[in-house]
Amino acid sequence: MKHHLQDFLQLDAETVETKLAAAQEEIKNLGHKDFNWQEASTFYRDKVGELYLFELGAWHLSSYEYIGDMLRLIADSAQGRVLDFGGGIGTHAIGAALCPQVEQVIYYDINPINRDFVQYRSEKMGLDKKIVFALEMPAKEKFDTILCFDVLGHLLDPSEQLLQFYQALNCDGKMIMNWYLFKGINQEYPFHLDDTKAIETFSRTLQSHFLEVFHPYLITTRCYQKQS
Repeated sequence: MKHHLQDFLQLDAETVETKLAAAQEEIKNLGHKDFNWQEASTFYRDKVGELYLFELGAWHLSSYEYIGDMLRLIADSAQGRVLDFGGGIGTHAIGAALCPQVEQVIYYDINPINRDFVQYRSEKMGLDKKIVFALEMPAKEKFDTILCFDVLGHLLDPSEQLLQFYQALNCDGKMIMNWYLFKGINQEYPFHLDDTKAIETFSRTLQSHFLEVFHPYLITTRCYQKQS
């Protein structure tokens, strides 16, 4: 990933390391300064820019054991047509595309720099025919697997997104996702949803529409199937 960042952004290795080290603090400060829910889409699409590549990259690199278990869970459960919703820097889309039982991965992210970076990565890894890049959230399409990692906490109404996933998921499909509906002990995640009523509605929607599927990995990421 570091090599991909270097080549994609035309930076030297030292600059990439410096930006990775500073990114999490910088995006926290940007969130405190510029984020508001009325312009959340603009914030993620336009304001974070390439900083988001480094923030996500730093998190993935520092959490590589957790990410490894997420990829193992994807390898165990993903199949057919896969939607990676809010796919970030592409780690999970690439992981899914490498699975022989996966036919196609549809990557969707609101941030155009993220999208261009993942498209670059997929070409470098010879996966550009297996990963499709959607400019808009696919509507009225069905998927065998839905991936959604660290996205729902950035949405004003995550329950509505769950209902959209429910409609988009095939009857025997799997949804693999995690969420963090909390601004942090020291407000280090100013752009996360942290509203008691919204969280309760989210929990009720999840429990009434999806059934958790056991997996053996000690991670917060969960696997679900649709309630009948």
